[in-house]
Amino acid sequence: MIQALKKPVSFEQFLEWYPESAEVRYELRRGVIVKVPKPRGKHSDIAGFLAIEAGILIRQLNLPFFVPKECVVKVDEIEDESESAYEPDGVVLDRREIVNEPKWEKSSAIENSKTIKLIIEVVSTNWRDDYHTKFAAYEALGIPEYWIVDYAALGGRRFLGNPKEPTLWVCELIEDEYQMTPFRGDDRIISPTFPNLQLTATQIFQAST
Repeated sequence: MIQALKKPVSFEQFLEWYPESAEVRYELRRGVIVKVPKPRGKHSDIAGFLAIEAGILIRQLNLPFFVPKECVVKVDEIEDESESAYEPDGVVLDRREIVNEPKWEKSSAIENSKTIKLIIEVVSTNWRDDYHTKFAAYEALGIPEYWIVDYAALGGRRFLGNPKEPTLWVCELIEDEYQMTPFRGDDRIISPTFPNLQLTATQIFQAST
């Protein structure tokens, strides 16, 4: 039985509470534990495809990076001093910085932006999380590159146009702010972390090379 915790929940309490054999994912949102469905179907297919492609590039180029199967990223809420922690659909970590992550070995948890090279979120029906909440959190934390993979065109029309079109956004941190670049159709993805990447938006949306 999962033990109930009094609110607000700290990051350390969240990690200690997190059940190892959970059938769903959990995230910490402003000191509150929320249940997040695990990726299914196409969502899972795309997340897995990107993890494989990143792994191939890392090996080919002999980069000091790796792609963990699971990872929890701690972010601080600026407005109310509460804590949040997200489990991205994909993340690329720097092996050289793992020694500075005291909670990595026990909990696969990351607290320092220097450890993270790239975070990927595949958009679901709760698209505002990826376009607003997590966008702001990753930007404030200083994550250098953040992808929003909106393969089903679920985001708002102010992002995707009218009619809405599937879009992959590469958000690059420049002077502490994300600059968003959209990629659609046969556009080749331009990634600061992986400049040698040879994939188009359509190939990623179809999870096929």
